[in-house]
Amino acid sequence: MPRDSSPKASPNALNFDERGTFLGTVRLLTPYIWPADRADLKLRVLLAILAMVVSKFVTIAIPYAFKYATDALAGSPDAKHIPLPSIMTGMFALTALYGVLRILMALSQQGRDALFAAVAMNAVRRLAIEVFVHLHQLSLRFHLERKTGGLTRVLERGRAAIETIIRTSMLVAVPTALEFVLIVGAFLITFDWRYVLVLLVTVALYLLYTTVATNWRISIRRSMNESDTDANTKAIDSLLNFETVKYFNAEAREAARYDKSMARYERMSVNTYVSLAVLNAGQAVIFTCGMVAVLLLCVSGVRSGRNTVGDFALLNVMMIQLYQPLNFMGMVYREIKQAIVDIGAMFDILSQSPEIRDRPGARDLVVNQGVVRFENVVFGYDPQRVILKGVSFEAKAGATVAIVGPSGAGKSTISRLLFRFYEPTSGRITIDGQDIGEVTQMSLRAAIGMVPQDTVLFNDTVAYNLRYGRVDASEADLRETAQSAQIDSFIHSLPMGYDAQVGERGLKLSGGEKQRVAIARTILKAPPILVLDEATSALDSHTEREIQDALERVSRGRTTLVIAHRLSTVVNADEILVLEKGVIAERGRHEQLLAKGGLYAALWNRQRQVAEAQDKLREADLAEHAFEEGAEAAE
Repeated sequence: MPRDSSPKASPNALNFDERGTFLGTVRLLTPYIWPADRADLKLRVLLAILAMVVSKFVTIAIPYAFKYATDALAGSPDAKHIPLPSIMTGMFALTALYGVLRILMALSQQGRDALFAAVAMNAVRRLAIEVFVHLHQLSLRFHLERKTGGLTRVLERGRAAIETIIRTSMLVAVPTALEFVLIVGAFLITFDWRYVLVLLVTVALYLLYTTVATNWRISIRRSMNESDTDANTKAIDSLLNFETVKYFNAEAREAARYDKSMARYERMSVNTYVSLAVLNAGQAVIFTCGMVAVLLLCVSGVRSGRNTVGDFALLNVMMIQLYQPLNFMGMVYREIKQAIVDIGAMFDILSQSPEIRDRPGARDLVVNQGVVRFENVVFGYDPQRVILKGVSFEAKAGATVAIVGPSGAGKSTISRLLFRFYEPTSGRITIDGQDIGEVTQMSLRAAIGMVPQDTVLFNDTVAYNLRYGRVDASEADLRETAQSAQIDSFIHSLPMGYDAQVGERGLKLSGGEKQRVAIARTILKAPPILVLDEATSALDSHTEREIQDALERVSRGRTTLVIAHRLSTVVNADEILVLEKGVIAERGRHEQLLAKGGLYAALWNRQRQVAEAQDKLREADLAEHAFEEGAEAAE
């Protein structure tokens, strides 16, 4: 029966409209900033808020200390009525008070930052690991349809953007809003409504201009990010295919391809910096005009006797203090808008529903014998192109079943369905009578070992790659499995032995050595069911025979599915299935299929002819070499 693979909303995913807004993003991040399971982080948040409030009250007090010190120096009559203890009304004392307040402001601000740092980075870490885990839960189809370089770049920018949103909203946006409210109150108390009106108009125009200009810059920023991702993807793709580039003398072609992407990135980056300059210039003009207007009001008041020189100094210091965080507010808006753009792709990933899910109440697979059965399985990667058309067979306990056929017949698709990377369109697959769609994926894959055609190793040590089969394996276990895979002597020949690095994707090892590592880690896993997916097709004949011997030893006592292109590797199989155009065209043992004279026999004869021709060429080369050596000896 068809599997239920309909998309389901991720518990952490927001709809598109919410993900595109600041409030929606903050709502998503709130559980990470205020984690239910971390009382220590909650305490840090509260202490950071307290430090922020103290910092802003001290920030408002600083201009008043400067005002009183200025009035005292100017000999203003109002200096005698300063609302401070008499011991603090002297010029030196007021100047010292100004300095003390600035120190308190700095300490409270830095304390706030230090307290909140752990909260912000814990949120970044938890979100990063959630995305990482989610990526591994997504289907093979998802990963095959995306370029790894572009995906990692999206994640890198998204992680940085999350940190930006968390830190700027808590450390800049909220404190600046509080400071603005306090300044409005100070203007009303110390001056009058005209000053407040000028301040409100200035800030409103400043924020309006910032919003309009930033929205204009968003498309420019998006184009720059796209060109950056494209260039990075091309670079990674080229470097991963380093040998292919060399084979075809394509260095200049790759450089031109990369330069084309970088040229677009250059243009977009220049546009980004020019637009930033326009934004900053406009902000400076608007705020400066507002500050001059407030100071002119005060000059008028000083001339009329309503204000003192200290009031002029108070306004100047207060407006400058406001300009600094307000300027950051412009940056905050830009950064948040840009961060929302950057993490939009990450949110899209989080909202992707895994194509393959454990069903409610799924139980662990219990393998007693290891009987694998395909029952009328139909599957296609695309609904318009069916790959398997009603495939049915049984691999008995401990038996070896080989699956052969021409390219595109659906051989490797069978292994992917068995691992449940995809769900059959119809039909079912069972292991010891248990439908693999009804058991947990972890238990299913723990019961199956895989030796693929193209073994890709992690860029780590030989021991690390071997322990991928069983993470708690001892040194003795590693040596034993390496000996079984006939790779122990090679490992000991390496300068660092089991601690030797294998390089990116295992490129420091030969094809045969990588295959032996794959065999060894599969032995270490000790699965009851084994899949060999064209495990020797990329190797030379001599290495193939050695690897085949190791594979036969691994297969003993295990139910084994062998997907093969070279028919010489499956002659001893208990049953051979011949796939053609998604159906089993023939089945039987090697001798039986040859006797039928059908598709298998035709494939066998064709491969034998190729092998015989290669043997003759090899014999001719050896004879020619021997003749040349004899001629040299005669001379």
